Amino acid sequence: MNISLLINGANRAASGGRTYDRIDPFTEKLASRAAAASLDDVAAAVDAASAAFGDWSKTGPGQRRAILMKAADIMDSKVGEFTRLMIEETGATAPWAGFNVMLAANILREAGAMTTQIAGEIIPSDKPGTLAMGVRQAAGVCLAIAPWNAPVILATRAIAMPIACGNTVILKASEQCPGTHRLIATALTEAGLPAGVINVLTNAPEDAPQIVEALIAHPAVRRVNFTGSTKVGKIIAETCGKHLKPALLELGGKAPLVILDDADIDGAVNAAIFGAFMHQGQICMSTERIIVDAAIADQFVAKLAARASQLPAGDPRGHVVLGSLISLDAAKKMEELIADATAKGAKLVAGGKRSGTVVEATLLDHVTSDMRVYTEESFGPVKPIIRVSGEEEAIRIANDTEYGLSSAVFTRNIQRAMAVAARIESGICHINGPTLHDEAQMPFGGVKGSGYGRFGGKAAIAEFTDLRWITVEDSAQHYPF
Repeated sequence: MNISLLINGANRAASGGRTYDRIDPFTEKLASRAAAASLDDVAAAVDAASAAFGDWSKTGPGQRRAILMKAADIMDSKVGEFTRLMIEETGATAPWAGFNVMLAANILREAGAMTTQIAGEIIPSDKPGTLAMGVRQAAGVCLAIAPWNAPVILATRAIAMPIACGNTVILKASEQCPGTHRLIATALTEAGLPAGVINVLTNAPEDAPQIVEALIAHPAVRRVNFTGSTKVGKIIAETCGKHLKPALLELGGKAPLVILDDADIDGAVNAAIFGAFMHQGQICMSTERIIVDAAIADQFVAKLAARASQLPAGDPRGHVVLGSLISLDAAKKMEELIADATAKGAKLVAGGKRSGTVVEATLLDHVTSDMRVYTEESFGPVKPIIRVSGEEEAIRIANDTEYGLSSAVFTRNIQRAMAVAARIESGICHINGPTLHDEAQMPFGGVKGSGYGRFGGKAAIAEFTDLRWITVEDSAQHYPF
C-alpha cells in the first residue's frame, strides 16, 4: 500500500520522491510504502496550515461540530481498513484494532461536543465603567506527534481537540504505522474538513530528528503535543523550551497495581490479566508492576499464573489474545528481562517463551529492586510481581519509579482506597479496576517522568487555546495626567 503526504487537501509525494518501507513485524512482508517527507515538505505543510487558520478559526462551533461528528461516523465505517492496516503495520490483533476505532470515533464526537464549551468569563474590574473578560481563542498551528501502539486512538486524540478549538493541525505520523495514521485524515477530509486544516507528514525513521526540529522551530507552529517514550519526550520538551512553545507530553509509564490484604482476589486477578496483557502490554497504562500484600500473595499469584498460562499467543490474524510485538528487538528485550530477573532470584511462574516477535504472557514472582524489570518500562508481556508487607510498603513501592501515569488499588474498604489513591504519585488512579482504561471525556495525563498537560474533554481546551484579557472601556475615562 502506497501512502502519500497530505498537504493543503492534496495527496502528494515527498518533494524529493523518496519513500520508505514499513515491514509487517510478524510476517516480515511489506506492510506499507510511505512518502519520506523532506524539510521542503515540512515548510509546505506549515504554510498550508497557516493559510487555513484564518478561516477555520472563524468557523462557527456548529459547523466544526458537524464535521467532527460526520468524521466519527466515517471512521466507524472504515473499521475493516483500519484493522487490516494495524495488523500489518504493528502486529496488533483485530479486537485491539476494533477498540481503537471505536474509542477514536468517540474522541471525535467528544471534541465535537466541546466546540460550544470553549467559554470565557466576565471578571470584575476595579476601573469604573469597564467590562473585563477572560476569552479563549484558538492558538494557531498545532503540531501533533503520535505513536504506533494505540495508533487510531492516540493520533485522533492528538488532532481532534485542536481542530475543535479552531486550530489547524500537522500530524507527524509514526514511522511504524504511516498508513493507519494517514487514514484518520482521510476520514476527516471525507467529512468536509477544509483543505489545510489537517496535514499529514510521513517520514523515514532516520529523518525524524531533523523533521521534528524543523516543525517545532517554525515560527507559525504555536502548540506541540507528543505521545511516546520519556526519552524522546525529554528531547521534545527541550526543543519546545528553546523555542518557547507550549507542549503537552504524555510519556512512558510503569503503572502499579496495588493489591491490599483485604482485596477481592478474583477481581484483582481479572484486572491484572487485562491490564498487563492487553495488546501484549504495549500500552502506556499497561500494568507494569503487580504489588501484592504478602498475606494474600500465594493465593493471588496461583490464580493469576493459572490464568496467564491459558492466554493464547501467536499470529495476530488468528484467535489469540497476544499477537506480535512491534519488532524483533522488542521481543528479544523480553528475554533479557526474564534472564536478568531469574538470575537474581525471581521465580518464573507463567510464560517465558518467545517465537519470533510473539512472547507469551509472562509473570515473574518475588521481583526485587535490583532487577531490570522492577525499574524499566517493559512495554511488553513480561510482568513483575512484588510482594510487600502492609499498606505503607505498598505505597512506597508504587511511588518508587520515575514514572507517574496510571495506577490502581484493590481493597474492599473504599475510605482506605481513597487514602491510598491520594498518596500514589500518578495522573490517574482507579480503585478496584485495572490500570488500563480510557474515555474520551476524561482528563488524561501523568506526572513526573510521564509528562505534563492533559488530553480529554474540557481539560484539553486549555492546552489548545490562548486565554486573553480583553476589556471594553469608557473612552472618556479620567487619567491621572
